[in-house]
Amino acid sequence: MSREYLAYASIAVSAFIAYSVVSIARQYLRLRHIKGPPSAGFSKWWLVRAVGGGRTHLDFYEACEKYVRVGPNDLITSDPDLMKRMLNVRTTYKRSNWYDGMRLKPGQDNVLSTRDDELHNKLRSKMAAGYSGKEVEDLEAKIDQNVLRLIGLIEKYASRDEAFDFGAKAQYFTLDVISDLAFGEPFGDLATDSDVHEYIKTMEQNMPTILVTSVLPWLLALLSSPIFRSMMPSEKDAIGVGKTMGLAGSDTTATAIRATILHIITNPQVTSTLRAEIDAAELSWPIISDAEAREMPYLQAVIKEGLRIFPPVVGQMSKEVTNGGAGDDFKGIHLPEGTRIGYCAWGIFRRQDIWGQDCHVFRPERWLGSDVERLRLMEGTLELVFGYGRWQCLGRNVALMELNKVFVEKV
Repeated sequence: MSREYLAYASIAVSAFIAYSVVSIARQYLRLRHIKGPPSAGFSKWWLVRAVGGGRTHLDFYEACEKYVRVGPNDLITSDPDLMKRMLNVRTTYKRSNWYDGMRLKPGQDNVLSTRDDELHNKLRSKMAAGYSGKEVEDLEAKIDQNVLRLIGLIEKYASRDEAFDFGAKAQYFTLDVISDLAFGEPFGDLATDSDVHEYIKTMEQNMPTILVTSVLPWLLALLSSPIFRSMMPSEKDAIGVGKTMGLAGSDTTATAIRATILHIITNPQVTSTLRAEIDAAELSWPIISDAEAREMPYLQAVIKEGLRIFPPVVGQMSKEVTNGGAGDDFKGIHLPEGTRIGYCAWGIFRRQDIWGQDCHVFRPERWLGSDVERLRLMEGTLELVFGYGRWQCLGRNVALMELNKVFVEKV
């Protein structure tokens, strides 16, 4: 090996090291004015560990109490004002590459993953009528039928004095509702008391991959290679990509049902107060109407408090600062162009300045005893549960209708 070759190799290695050091330093310095765990300025290790550990919402909450930088170019916020700034219809913020992890087919976007505003608007407009009921005949009647199926299934277990997993039945219910609305008939999970098309199994298998690729989007290219393609949903599968699509509209509502029911039945005062309101009301038979439910103040307080104490969606859903290169300045903090800012749900819905000193307590009465200004603040903040502005959840009204009915019929 010649000395000349060794000299060139030494120069190349030195140049690479120098470039790496400069890149890491620049990466660290761009957000040095924002606190974070020591490793966050240099790598995504903290973020990957949080997402992969199964307690992202708690890690983010703890981080928001101490710091907000969670990666070299990643922040999280528990400020509802900043969230609304990023999400409003006239925002300059864009979806970040976090959403690439929501692709159900490599290289092909859907309404959950696209970062193209024009395509997103087109997809939303095509889907909106179905979720609003304009293109789904008897939307509320379909939900009622599935509520009756849920009641029937639960009563079968009760008649045999047999224990059962209500969490699974709640997901059967929400899957049957969304399939009934989308395809004209339910999948039959409630009728068969089973995960007919293995949607729940698919979620359990694929969600860890989805979460990690949302933090490390470059992994998508690797997973779409022939070696790993078998891990992804198949186009030839009878259910295929639709498995995860269905879960996007069912798992969140099922989570809200499970969490709220848990808080109701473990709080005797809430249970008795809600039952008293139900008993005193003149309700439709066999299922309460959505309009009637909206007129029941304590029921509405229970639903709101359930969504607050256990928000169904706790992922980052990061938006990117895009403002012609100038970045953004918010409440005295400069946010450089290209910075990704994520959602700290647990932090937002446990802020003492919004929810009070007992923000960690499930207390529906907070929605009934607050003054007008406080109530307006709480209502405005709770909107973030379903997204906001241009990215508000399309299924919001359907989800609320399900919640309005299920708790009345099962408490």
